[in-house]
Amino acid sequence: MSLADVFLCVSEKRRLRRSFPRAGGSSWRLRAPTIAVSRSPSASRRTRSSPFGAPFSSNANLAASIRPGCRKRGLSCSGSEKAETDQVASNGLTELPLFPLPLILFPGTIAPLQIFEYRYRMMMHTLLQTDLRFGLIYADPKTSSLAEVGCVAEVIKHERLVDDRFFIICKGQERFRVLAIVRSKPYLVAQVEWLEDKPSSDQEDVETLATEVENYMKDVIRLSNRLNGKAEKETPDDLRKNLFPTPFSFWVASTFEGAPAEQQALLELEDTAQRLKREKETLRNTLNYLSAAAAVKDVFPSSSG
Repeated sequence: MSLADVFLCVSEKRRLRRSFPRAGGSSWRLRAPTIAVSRSPSASRRTRSSPFGAPFSSNANLAASIRPGCRKRGLSCSGSEKAETDQVASNGLTELPLFPLPLILFPGTIAPLQIFEYRYRMMMHTLLQTDLRFGLIYADPKTSSLAEVGCVAEVIKHERLVDDRFFIICKGQERFRVLAIVRSKPYLVAQVEWLEDKPSSDQEDVETLATEVENYMKDVIRLSNRLNGKAEKETPDDLRKNLFPTPFSFWVASTFEGAPAEQQALLELEDTAQRLKREKETLRNTLNYLSAAAAVKDVFPSSSG
């Protein structure tokens, strides 16, 4: 059983018991197991068609894909060299092109994409002449509805392929909330406002929470490695890599793959402490599950697998 499967089992049991409680510069390309958690009913309510009107076309799911090993002819690095010049409408609000996808991008995390749908290839041609920044926003593959909160994706490397597709590598920047859609063709453009975490009244408490979350992640990785027969030395010693609590909380959330509604809820939280508390609860429940699985394996070695 993989670590992702373990988290799916844990989160499903937790979902049946109760719903979840509501609540620059350096690259954060850390590596850790991906964690799949259950959808939160309250999080699902936040992912709705408003202010977009009718649900967005499910064709958004085909707009891009993550395809390792695609043919490259030399990547261009240009995102950080461009001035951040998001368009400002006549009323003073920021306009941002939107790219709906069935995935969640967090500030500081990296996402490779291959763009092949015509309208988004048009968007890329436009971005290459401006600031290489667009809004990546979650599109539910089942309901075709769009979330209201997304993350700015800055293109840090790009390559135009022979058939006019684009291979791009993006890094998450600031978060935004969609206020209104100003254009829908050839691609979505929205008026947005920027989101930031509110300052914590107790910074020491936030640091303590971040340390606790890191320790839980280490324990989960260590026990998962043991259950899967991996060497103990594969457990990382330092997951935070000197990250402050807020960027660390975003990185932890990015590992919770498999439950986009939960990831979306974590993205929307504007309180670092609340985000860390929610992640701590998920990791603690997962550790309890893994501990029980390890105990069963010790008693009945032949039943594991």
